[in-house]
Amino acid sequence: MGVIEEGARKSGVLWLSLDRQRLAWHVWHDGAIYLVTGGDEQDLPRLAEVERVQVTLRSKDNGARLVVFDATVEVVDQAASPEAVAVLAKERLNAPDAAGLPERWAAACTVVRLTPQEPA
Repeated sequence: MGVIEEGARKSGVLWLSLDRQRLAWHVWHDGAIYLVTGGDEQDLPRLAEVERVQVTLRSKDNGARLVVFDATVEVVDQAASPEAVAVLAKERLNAPDAAGLPERWAAACTVVRLTPQEPA
């Protein structure tokens, strides 16, 4: 297991370089990071519109920067990826409508997959 996968599995939050550094909750699934944005969920401006984003993972133990990397951004077809949506929904803390998350997300949110890229 590489440092990116290990860091993403151990911590449920990361930082994204968008209009500014944005804290976001996520899950590691199937070799990538998945997030949900928009609607009543976390506000990650323009994430779904960019091709790449810089990601920072911090150590869950001491908060120190663990790794910084670029990731390709892909909007997920939620209907075609029910397993990824289910994994995200399971990890969504304090949702007022936990049973209805997939339907609410399909109607008002964007699920995004971030695939870590190897340095050039």
